[in-house]
Amino acid sequence: QVQFVESGGGLVQPGGSLRLSCTFSLSRDIYSPMGWYRQAPGKNHESVAYVRIGGQQSYAESVRGRFTISRDDAKNTVFLQMNSLKPEDTAVYYCNTWPSPSAWGQGTQVTVSS
Repeated sequence: QVQFVESGGGLVQPGGSLRLSCTFSLSRDIYSPMGWYRQAPGKNHESVAYVRIGGQQSYAESVRGRFTISRDDAKNTVFLQMNSLKPEDTAVYYCNTWPSPSAWGQGTQVTVSS
């Protein structure tokens, strides 16, 4: 059973930055790609970015060039550096395995507003 604990969200003005962190505990699938997802009010979960064990990254078109995903496997942690934030980035952000997420954690709220 995989568990995720996300942190680092908050209220930020447009153009600002946030760094999200997620610690995860893996039972057997320790080599899974890890991703960040988000869910805006009234919408389904959306994949934002993922990173493989070897460091290969991929991003949704809407965040490419602004967000950077990374992982520290020694600490079972995955990060999401978010720059140049826009109001449309407002959502609850989750980390999970990619491409098949398991049970969701509590997420961390990101609100971009002036």
